[in-house]
Amino acid sequence: MTLMKTLTPAALLIALPSLGWAQDTAVDPNEVALHTKYILTSLLFLMGGFLVFWMAAGFAMLEAGLVRSKNVTMQLTKNMALFSLAAVMYWLVGFNLMYPGDGWTVTGFIGAFSPTVLEAVGLEATETDLSYASVGSDFFFQLMFCATTASIVSGTMAERVKLWPFLLFVVVLTGFIYPIEASWQWGGGWLSELGFSDFAGSTLVHAAGGFAALAGAMVLGPRIGKYKKDGRVVPIPGSNLALATLGTFILWLGWFGFNGASQLAMGTIGDVADISRIFANTNMAAAAGAIAALVLTQVMFGKADLTMVLNGALAGLVSITAEPLAPSLFQALLIGAVGGVIVVFAVPFLDRIKIDDVVGAIPVHLIAGLWGTLVVVWSNSDASLSAQLIGFFSIGLFVFVVSYLFFTIIKATIGLRVSEEEEINGLDMAELGMEAYPEFSKG
Repeated sequence: MTLMKTLTPAALLIALPSLGWAQDTAVDPNEVALHTKYILTSLLFLMGGFLVFWMAAGFAMLEAGLVRSKNVTMQLTKNMALFSLAAVMYWLVGFNLMYPGDGWTVTGFIGAFSPTVLEAVGLEATETDLSYASVGSDFFFQLMFCATTASIVSGTMAERVKLWPFLLFVVVLTGFIYPIEASWQWGGGWLSELGFSDFAGSTLVHAAGGFAALAGAMVLGPRIGKYKKDGRVVPIPGSNLALATLGTFILWLGWFGFNGASQLAMGTIGDVADISRIFANTNMAAAAGAIAALVLTQVMFGKADLTMVLNGALAGLVSITAEPLAPSLFQALLIGAVGGVIVVFAVPFLDRIKIDDVVGAIPVHLIAGLWGTLVVVWSNSDASLSAQLIGFFSIGLFVFVVSYLFFTIIKATIGLRVSEEEEINGLDMAELGMEAYPEFSKG
């Protein structure tokens, strides 16, 4: 009792593994360290996982704010449904496809087709491998990355895609496309052997989601009235920039779990110092991306553009995600700032080639993802430009081609896009029969 009172909470946490041996005459320090590492790494995954889960709310709020009021309920429904479907599909097949261990179906390329199985209730230390973390915590954390990939696609295809065909694609993306390409690197597949480096997913998560979004936007086509025959681009403002701003701050917060917990260990002083460094670099890149977009829009357009500032912050976050540990704070600032600049130039470029991306997800996640992947070689001496290029474009080609084919099949069979009348009236009433803001509807 005296010992419990004198230990600080942090010291008590570290001491927990050894307390079970209080009656033993001797305690093996190596065993204590192993138990501590297992406990703290599992805790890191759980904390990081619920921070990344909170990003689902960020995507929902961002998209709800950037679409027109007649489509808000549809976006919220898609975000609720896609996360839920991702959770089921990642359990059913995704996790073991992504982390097959020695159970590859095609070595280095396709993992194992089997559901996830957790540890037994009341697990004892002697019944599991203590060198890493619990299966439950690992599965929970990795699932959040899978759901994030699907969220990226949702915003790009907003305001004209049917609900159920889109969700059918989510099933394929979260159950098969994302786990397969992610296994090539994080599962010990062929890209890992090649030397490709992607710490937390600038390519594996963000660019992959961006490539799927690009395929969807190309098959789906632009919104009615977005592009005129004379080449003019008609701006379509969102319904609620306050919600979009809230969503961005939520995503910014969730990114600390996204990048920080990708350290994948919290059992040593070095691990904790590295996680702290990742947090600081992640925050710096986001801030720099926002500032770059703020200043650049003022210079180019005469007025600052909030939507560009929001996406500038997100692009800064995507840019640092491939290597948030190695850079100095100054390097993180420059990496994030370039991400903000990318957004300001890439958004109008997509409009010039008539690719309608409602929320700017392709510039933020795909193009800034490319930048983040390539700039790894600046701060990480173990990375090579050739491996980074091969990794980015092989994943991009796989995700884009499979997504494009699947969207094309959906379009040719059950239909992908709502009718012209339904699009004009809004997907809330056409697809769901309810409105997000019924007080403001006509009549």
